[in-house]
Amino acid sequence: MSRYVAIMAGGVGSRFWPASRQHRPKQFLDILGTGKSLLRLTFERFLHLVPAQHIVIVTHQQYRALVQQELPELDAHQILCEPSRNNTAPCVAWVAFHLQALDPHANFVVAPSDHFILKEQAFVEVLQRALDFTEKHDALLTLGIQPTRPDTGYGYIQYEPHAQEGVHKVVRFTEKPPLEQAQAYVASGHYLWNAGIFIWRAHTIINAFAQHAPDIYHILEAGQQVYGTAAEAEFIAQHYPDTPNISVDYAIMERANNIYTLPADIGWSDLGTWASLHALLDKDAHDNVLQGTHILAQELRHSLVRLPEGKIAVLRGLDGFIVVDEGDVLLIWPKDDEQAIKQIRAEVGRRFGQDLL
Repeated sequence: MSRYVAIMAGGVGSRFWPASRQHRPKQFLDILGTGKSLLRLTFERFLHLVPAQHIVIVTHQQYRALVQQELPELDAHQILCEPSRNNTAPCVAWVAFHLQALDPHANFVVAPSDHFILKEQAFVEVLQRALDFTEKHDALLTLGIQPTRPDTGYGYIQYEPHAQEGVHKVVRFTEKPPLEQAQAYVASGHYLWNAGIFIWRAHTIINAFAQHAPDIYHILEAGQQVYGTAAEAEFIAQHYPDTPNISVDYAIMERANNIYTLPADIGWSDLGTWASLHALLDKDAHDNVLQGTHILAQELRHSLVRLPEGKIAVLRGLDGFIVVDEGDVLLIWPKDDEQAIKQIRAEVGRRFGQDLL
């Protein structure tokens, strides 16, 4: 049974604005300061699991050239281009139909392109165990992460204590609970975060769509004869926009009864916000992350500063701020109110032009 990886790389990354833009979102940026984009780092990480020819990228059609630029090893047919942004459920269903056409026994990983994994060897070993499990069981498997705070932006996994091959049956999957509920989950010690990294066989997830998301299934199943052929792109261009906009978490994970989780200590971060980046990167003696070579700072604490090459910044008296200079946009924003960046981004677009988004 062959193993594959599908990397989802079509998002806009609006919470990383103004660095992340519609024309070049965060997965194509060197957010970590390593000299490589998040997509490139993700791709190289998965090369330890499968060969390059068994990796497919699902992205929006406007990013095809960016993907080719970042991943020149891939052939054109390995880049699946969505004609519309319909969230992750249609994306996953399309990948499953595509891979099943190439290999009826395809067993694959679905992962975002913009997460951070500190313990890469442990990550590969966990996925090998996960793929071993889904190879033998009719399972929809997700990696589970030990929660460190009651975050309302994640899915929470309640699981049975008994494990089979280190894998636990999921009792309940709750996507993005309210704060009070998330606090209770974390306090109980019986819940994991859903890392958004899924492992399953193509036919298993396709069956799940047929049962739990038939609206998506019937639209995409109509293309059975064209998947893996030159006619696939035309079929997707015509029919994919008709699929509902829904995440795979809501469409499948909250509804199916063959959900499993594999607890994974892999040094995971979803890198969802500037604050998560600040928490991840090395900091100076005053808890600052400084991305720039010409920064003169006094009384700067608990802040993140990101400057373009050659830009000089003189800063004083900031505590807990995000400072991001992209040349045409300068953001100075309190870190503890970063969830509002998505809204202020939209306001900038309305007042000053959509080209700034």
